[in-house]
Amino acid sequence: MRTIVKGKNIEVPDRVRVYAERKLRRLDRILDDRSDAIVELSNEQHRSAADAHIAEVTLVIDGQTLRSHAAGASYQAALDVVLDKVERQAVDHKEKPRLRARPVEEKDILRKIADGTADGGRERAVVKTKRFAIEPMFEEDAIAAMEELGHSFFVFVDAENERLAVLYRRKDGDYGLIEPILAGTYTPGRNGDGKKQ
Repeated sequence: MRTIVKGKNIEVPDRVRVYAERKLRRLDRILDDRSDAIVELSNEQHRSAADAHIAEVTLVIDGQTLRSHAAGASYQAALDVVLDKVERQAVDHKEKPRLRARPVEEKDILRKIADGTADGGRERAVVKTKRFAIEPMFEEDAIAAMEELGHSFFVFVDAENERLAVLYRRKDGDYGLIEPILAGTYTPGRNGDGKKQ
């Protein structure tokens, strides 16, 4: 198995690299030399010290990707947890009976599901509504709150301009901010069609 250990915006200490490579060797009994393992380590400053070190492991087995991540007080602790998870995934993957040849109809159904066209005749509906109080806060506080909740987006009122904002995590790991504005003008005392109420 080929192994890559890298840091996301950090320099990986040699002792941690050696630890990760040694721990990954236990997967050699399950995987062959065509498999790849990528370990990415990162540190999140705004998390508590108990879970500030993040370890993410991606395995590529027979062209299929298995991924898991864990947080811990140290990189070694996070690696111990994530490697247990990914080892279970690898064992499950190897023990599952492989379906090599699928009938044409089944392939079409799977393609439609992937395209999002599987149930084109079904009308979409809002099935859940959440209401919650929004307190004004600064962007840094919104980032901390979003990370604490473990969400990929967070709605808040910006304390600087008192406007609604949506914070979201980008694929590159940075954050984006959406600041909605109303199109047109708002005139009190008028309904949606512009007529007096």
